[in-house]
Amino acid sequence: MLAKAQDRQITGKVTLKSDDEPLPGVAIMIEGTGTGTITDIDGLYSISAPQGSTLVFSLLGMEPQKITIANQSTLNVLMEENLSSLEEIVVVGYGVQKKSVVTGAISSVKGSDLESLPITRVEQALQGRTSGLTIASSSGQPGSGSTVRVRGLTTFGNNDPLWVVDGVVVDNGGIGYLNQSDIESIEVLKDASSQAIYGARAAAGVILVTTKKGEEGKLRVSYNGFYGTSAPAQKLDLLDASQYAMIRNESAVNAGNAAPFPNPESYGTGTDWQDLIFNKGAKRQNHELSISGGNEKSTFYSSFGYLDQEGIVATDISNYKRINFRLNSEHKLAKWLKMGQNLGYSHEESIGLGNTNSEFGGPLSSAINLDPITPAIITDEDVANNAPYSTNNVVRDPFGRPYGISTIVAQEMTNPLAYTQTRLGNYGWSDNFVGNVYAEAEPIKGLRLRSTLGAKMAFWGGESFTPLYYLNATNVSSQTNYNRSQNRRLDWNLENTISYSKTIGKHNFTGLIGQGAYMDNRGRSTSVTFFNVPADNFDDASLNFKVPNDQRTADGSEGAGHTVSSLFARVNYNYHEKYLFEALVRRDGSSRFGTNNRYGVFPSFSAGWVISQEEFWPENNVVDFIKLRGGYGIVGNDNIGDFAFLSTIGSGRNYALGNTGSYAIGYSPNAPSNPDLRWEETSQANFGFEATLFRDLNVTFDWYKKTTKGILQNPRIPGYVGAISNPAANVADMENNGVELELGYRKQVGDVNLSFNGNISYLENTVTNLGPNISYLSGGQTFQASSYPITRTAIGEAVNSFYGFQTKGIFQTVEEVQSYVDANGNMIQPNAQPGDFIWEDLDQDGQITETDRTFIGNPTPTWTYGLTVSLEWKNFDFLIFGQGVSGNKIFQGLRRLDIGTANWQTEVLNRWTGPGTTNDYPRVVDGDPNKNFNNPSDFYLEDGDYFRIKTMQLGYTLPKSLAAKVGMSKARIYVMSENLATFTKYTGYDPEIGGGVMSIDRGIYPQARSFMVGVQIGF
Repeated sequence: MLAKAQDRQITGKVTLKSDDEPLPGVAIMIEGTGTGTITDIDGLYSISAPQGSTLVFSLLGMEPQKITIANQSTLNVLMEENLSSLEEIVVVGYGVQKKSVVTGAISSVKGSDLESLPITRVEQALQGRTSGLTIASSSGQPGSGSTVRVRGLTTFGNNDPLWVVDGVVVDNGGIGYLNQSDIESIEVLKDASSQAIYGARAAAGVILVTTKKGEEGKLRVSYNGFYGTSAPAQKLDLLDASQYAMIRNESAVNAGNAAPFPNPESYGTGTDWQDLIFNKGAKRQNHELSISGGNEKSTFYSSFGYLDQEGIVATDISNYKRINFRLNSEHKLAKWLKMGQNLGYSHEESIGLGNTNSEFGGPLSSAINLDPITPAIITDEDVANNAPYSTNNVVRDPFGRPYGISTIVAQEMTNPLAYTQTRLGNYGWSDNFVGNVYAEAEPIKGLRLRSTLGAKMAFWGGESFTPLYYLNATNVSSQTNYNRSQNRRLDWNLENTISYSKTIGKHNFTGLIGQGAYMDNRGRSTSVTFFNVPADNFDDASLNFKVPNDQRTADGSEGAGHTVSSLFARVNYNYHEKYLFEALVRRDGSSRFGTNNRYGVFPSFSAGWVISQEEFWPENNVVDFIKLRGGYGIVGNDNIGDFAFLSTIGSGRNYALGNTGSYAIGYSPNAPSNPDLRWEETSQANFGFEATLFRDLNVTFDWYKKTTKGILQNPRIPGYVGAISNPAANVADMENNGVELELGYRKQVGDVNLSFNGNISYLENTVTNLGPNISYLSGGQTFQASSYPITRTAIGEAVNSFYGFQTKGIFQTVEEVQSYVDANGNMIQPNAQPGDFIWEDLDQDGQITETDRTFIGNPTPTWTYGLTVSLEWKNFDFLIFGQGVSGNKIFQGLRRLDIGTANWQTEVLNRWTGPGTTNDYPRVVDGDPNKNFNNPSDFYLEDGDYFRIKTMQLGYTLPKSLAAKVGMSKARIYVMSENLATFTKYTGYDPEIGGGVMSIDRGIYPQARSFMVGVQIGF
């Protein structure tokens, strides 16, 4: 009776601390008793509890709270999200799982981590934020994609991962349609045990993107936008006019020629071509508006996005715009039946400057290689009134003055200001519709039947006008032309799945069976060009001009269509979330293989053991949770050309019949067929663990070995077969070995919330087989006038490793040249002069030949890492994110080898000029007789290591009471920078260089350094 008299009636409201939204369903228990209640839909509760007792507030996904009752009758509680990653829900193929019971190697990035970040494409959201990925920008031009590799290379062909957005397969090139603010989560399936559910297309990795959905409750309106400017992070140190004239004189004299510039100092600094093409105030803006809500019957999420970004190089022809719309909705037609759809649309317009990593012209390459003596604009009338300016269609500025034309540096190197004028108005465009519709029924508890129809419909094209122009003697347009191209493509997939989940005591079972049908590359393309259009600019050009038929050309093509038919099944079992097991199998049939090997079977299994759930595991304050896991699986790759197994027919094999002298149009087989062509198969073993230490530190570790067998190649066949090409065959193998570590730490210290997330990955790639009696593949990446290819793929080395000569210093004197002899006393480099490189005679045959080349570096980073640190103090928040790589070499090929008069970087000022001056940089000499520069060698390789402060952001959130006065639930303002600083020893513009073969710098369009201010508002 006394205890009953001391009971107090406690009422209150439970809300989420981050946005003050009510939390329904919170369990409130009196500690040590079975008495409790839950909050209603408005977060309200009422409970009778003795004074001095403790109330425990708990909700899945939230940090539990314990509060002792004093003499209060009202108790309002703010709950925070549970920061333990073990309670996270992870998206897997055709379902979701709690992270604590996942047995595969899956990394996840949450959409909430990407809010307000300056991300243009979804690939950027993954770079440095998860282990196991190597991501490098292919260009700094706005809208450009990135090279993405999941645990290294798996083939010699296409290594792009499989992107799946809300269940719809999206090609790598089309993934840029996504708006980062629409993303709920991104999961990267890294090992074969998690990838195998996607079978034949999973060998290069699988990336799942889930977009946001509406939630039951009041209408929510959110806006996030920023505006800022971008500029180059750095310029190259190039020779000015006086320095250039001095070096050119020396190079000519060293070759026995007269000095071309009698008085180098008279030229002063000359033209700084970089200053003329770089924009230090390129504008950038992004705006995103979303509206979501719903009730117990229907929910929806809708959004609109607008992005406009100017390029920092030749801005007039470097720009990217994108408009996004999205509508996701779900409707409960009955207690057991729901339907929904996810639909995204984007319209993109891009203006590109053409070459973004090429040594063959364009604004950037020309600015690097052009001599600084030529003026940008001719202001001297005497010069302007003479050839070539008076006799050709030279390009002029708005005041009628001709742009300067170099008489010193020619070929593709042209005045970038004039080049820009010839491309004004040209643009490319695309419209992408990506979405799906689905129906899901649950006729009995645990049994779910789901059908999904997904599709991507893409339309794209471009328009360009070429005026009359004379840029130099080799870059001339003698007739105008106007081109318009249009393309369309439809990809679709139909998937039906049945899943059943059942819990019997501590035994938890889930089974899934499914069927899929897929079609892609069903499309068509057309292009038409009108010549001699009577116009001198893009705006005036039109296809309405009736040019003669012989002044019109047209082209077209149709996609062959690639189909895949699939059956798959998966079983998951766990006992009390302690012993975990998963097995799955997928059978795929692909139109890209013949009848002998059209179908492939891809199995996998994985298991886990949560040791910390065992009774023998002692309670301690060090290791709160630990799970061991491992798995093995096989996945495939059919990302090859269509009809490679067939003997296709080619044209152009014309033949003379009789004595008439005329040719008959001929057709013949391209290569013999190979009906035994089969899948490239990639098997992978993965072992790792996940742990929570000291309650606040999450650790994930993985080791893997990935082996690809049967890589498709075209082995050479004897000429007497009569085919002009070689057939496709499965002949090569490779391995990838690596380790990955992810760390996450969260801690509240007083008023400061600290968060730390880091990851680091190690990768080793090795080619193990190239076919019978083949030790390396012929060919490789070429570079300008280099004496030999600069890369080679060979057994025992990484794919596309740098291959060339090794230097061992510089000859300082004639005596050193004479003393560099072989075992028989013969001079190894008899034609060398002091100041030339000493080449290593690796085969010891007494001469320097192509057999003295060796492997000199790996273009792919062996280490990748990322680090994010965030702090919250009262209403202020701060975030810094950085990422980097290590272990790779960069081939620095900025200067044109075949243009002896091209400009130099200032490193040439440290060249050899006499005995003892340097042992690193050779003499300059016209013709390069010792091939100091024309030979591919370690002279061109630089360390590719870098660490980049990718994002730094400082924000302030208005107090909720102040925001509420104007009807807002949230109001935040922030300032941020992108690419603030890059720490590297590399001497080019940017050490991050993607592409089919990474780390070859031919003049990469650098990533910009940006500063922005933005706001976030919620209602």
